[in-house]
Amino acid sequence: MEFSVLRLLAAARPALALICVAALAATAQARAEEGDAASAAAKPPPPPGRWETSHSIEVGGETVEYDAVVTGIQLDNDDGAPAAHLWYTAYFRTNGAASQERPLVFSYNGGPGSASFWLHMGIMGPRRVVTPDVGPQGAPPYPLEDNAWTLLDIADIVMVDPVGTGFSRTLGETPGSDYWGIDEDAKSLAQFIRRFLSAHDRWNSPRYLLGESYGTTRSAVLAGHLQRANIDLNGIVLVSSVLQFNTIQFAPGDDLAYIVNLPSYTVAARYLDALPEGTPADLGTLMAEVEEWALTEYATALLRGSTLDADTRVRVIDRLHRYTGLSRDFLDKSDLRVTAPAFEAELLRNEGKIVGRLDARFTGPAGDTLGARPSHDPQSTAISSAYTSAFNSYLRGELGYDGDREYVPSGAVRDWNWGRVSAGRFSRGDGTPNVAPDLAAAMRRNPELEVLLINGLYDLATPYFAAVWTLDHMGLPPELRANIQREDFAAGHMMYVDQSLLPQWKETLDAFILRTSGSAARDPE
Repeated sequence: MEFSVLRLLAAARPALALICVAALAATAQARAEEGDAASAAAKPPPPPGRWETSHSIEVGGETVEYDAVVTGIQLDNDDGAPAAHLWYTAYFRTNGAASQERPLVFSYNGGPGSASFWLHMGIMGPRRVVTPDVGPQGAPPYPLEDNAWTLLDIADIVMVDPVGTGFSRTLGETPGSDYWGIDEDAKSLAQFIRRFLSAHDRWNSPRYLLGESYGTTRSAVLAGHLQRANIDLNGIVLVSSVLQFNTIQFAPGDDLAYIVNLPSYTVAARYLDALPEGTPADLGTLMAEVEEWALTEYATALLRGSTLDADTRVRVIDRLHRYTGLSRDFLDKSDLRVTAPAFEAELLRNEGKIVGRLDARFTGPAGDTLGARPSHDPQSTAISSAYTSAFNSYLRGELGYDGDREYVPSGAVRDWNWGRVSAGRFSRGDGTPNVAPDLAAAMRRNPELEVLLINGLYDLATPYFAAVWTLDHMGLPPELRANIQREDFAAGHMMYVDQSLLPQWKETLDAFILRTSGSAARDPE
């Protein structure tokens, strides 16, 4: 038996040898692949590329020469490893004051998850797309024109696309969730700004943040992140602001949004000739009247809930009818509480129309005449194609970008983290964050920080009175409250769509920046 086993082992020896050789080869290959993977991981990613062009434009009777730069900056994770490329388009004036003296404006849109092309092509950049003030643009081609209302004569401009928008992407296996949240997003923008200041030798330039919509939320949090890196700001411009989210979310048991949205319903209904006779004809008088009533009798009635007496309920319904144009029956069935989507769907229902969310001056045919909310936003559909198409044409034409990346305008960012990381005490924990305390803290730390609040009166997405109410409740002393300036526009969420209002924008922003940075930005060399 022992002899037979030995003979079998001897016979199997060549096969065993082959198996051993194969195993050793496989092990060596695996180690080589691991080494290659480690080497690839250690190797820095290729730079994002850079496209630079030179141009000139006439602004206020003055020739402004400038360079346009399209490129990105690498962001690292907490371990110092490359994690993302954040892209931007920067405009640097070349025939004005020395660069260190020129203000620097970092600008972005909101979403969250929107690229900066709206502000870029609407008002901030040296070229803008032309669309009707109120009404659809229609099919291409979409005209571009020199933007005589750009800030480029007094400031250099940086249009920023946060990670997940535009060309900005994560690197390797870095998940988007590392950047998609209130604090995660602000932290990444703070790192971007620090590296931008170094890359362009702009550490001593006056600094500004200009954000729209969720971009105002970003600015409030970003200011604190920058201050913790010893980077103070001269000013923050809040365009169509939302800092306290329960002012725009109609949550059960929370009546605040109904109160602060009411004046916007009034202004919208007045524009659409939907108010009953007898309301004040003067817009300012009407706004003051409805704002006062909203904060007093209306607020008290809502706070009483189901204990509200019948006579007061009838009186409140009559006043709501006066200020909204909605039927008394609808107001009664709504329990005195009208959400923004309900207002947009109901106001012109008998005409088969819906009202725009971003700009109530825009109306469109209702997809469902019995729907509880609009099927779409007439303002958004009226201009989205024009802005998207014109920007891509401009980027790949005049700015010289010839890469193969797809510019993502919006929609790629998912599962936003609405919780707070570094300021959890400011979050209610129910999806309605409040970043107004972040802005208030930044203003206390830097008493010279000034804030410009820009509202669109016909904006039903971020209502003007909600923004005003929020800033009025930041608990600031009088000397810091004096650092907040308010400017209302007879327009919607994107007031720069209305060309007749561009001079007001230019005058307001010029005065704010020149006052808070000094006038050297205007002086030629």
